[in-house]
Amino acid sequence: MNEPTRHILCMSGGKDSTALALYMRDRVAEMEYVFCDTDKELTETYEYLNRVEAFLGKKIVRLNAKTGFDHWLEVFGGYLPSPNMRWCTKMLKLKPFEEYVGTKPVVSYVGLRADEDRVGYISTKPNIRAVFPFKEDGIDYAGVMKILEDSGIGLPPYLAWGRTHSKCHFKNSGSQKTSLQSSSDLQNMKSGCEKIVQIENSSRYSQTWKTMTMNPGLA
Repeated sequence: MNEPTRHILCMSGGKDSTALALYMRDRVAEMEYVFCDTDKELTETYEYLNRVEAFLGKKIVRLNAKTGFDHWLEVFGGYLPSPNMRWCTKMLKLKPFEEYVGTKPVVSYVGLRADEDRVGYISTKPNIRAVFPFKEDGIDYAGVMKILEDSGIGLPPYLAWGRTHSKCHFKNSGSQKTSLQSSSDLQNMKSGCEKIVQIENSSRYSQTWKTMTMNPGLA
């Protein structure tokens, strides 16, 4: 007997995944909505997700990694994630998502737009099949913005601060500065996250990332 397929949409609190959740609400009744919480998100992100949850009429399941951001920051020698070594995404988002999914067949709905030429971080587990509704339906940036505005949910607050993505607020020094000007709770974390580094020049960081990538069981 074939196992029933689960339909899961993983949200980030950003504009694209939020718009996809709104877009799919009346298209897939059995959709599960999940959010991988790094515990270092902006307060405004949590508030925005609460509004989206109310609109969806269905709970957004909050997933937390068994070991949090501070643990992995220590493992990587105090070096923050970079575009080339996104340990935050791998350890705090993709891994908890895969654990939540388990081994049953799943369709994972990904919010890549029709005007984006990238793949993103997608699970390679054989029981997870990724689909891209925006690409399939030709929905681009303008289409995403229209979905958000027409729904009444509006845009994520970070767009008003000059940021282009939600992400965690440790992404880079420029985004950190902008966020700190807009969210008072980040001031309490600033002292522990101001270590300015050249990640590409850190052999320890690179070797740790290589080891964790080649040996996922160590995570």
